[in-house]
Amino acid sequence: MKNTLIIGATPNPSRYAYKAAQMLKAKGHDIINVGIKSGAVAGVDIEKPGQIHEDVHTITMYVGPHLQSEYYDYILQTNPKRVIFNPGTENDELEELLRSNAIEPVEACTLVMLATGQY
Repeated sequence: MKNTLIIGATPNPSRYAYKAAQMLKAKGHDIINVGIKSGAVAGVDIEKPGQIHEDVHTITMYVGPHLQSEYYDYILQTNPKRVIFNPGTENDELEELLRSNAIEPVEACTLVMLATGQY
């Protein structure tokens, strides 16, 4: 199983980040919810960015490119194996930064990857 940090987690069930958290948990992955909203998703509290977590395999991005720069250092310090850029979150600048730090950027949909066994 891949420990997954969700950037842009929200308790709003109509949002894709919420659906991804639910599906990740249902598929047996441990999740860390990070966002600006208060609450919990899939039984896991949403925390503010700051605490660096160990053993994060994947970060899945649900924050638009215009808001991502405040997460750059946090992502690099977390040092995941990959960062998934869900549709609408693609960011050439961050993707190049990730590559230069040996972190794989992936432009894909977490929900589709989980549903098709590609996660």
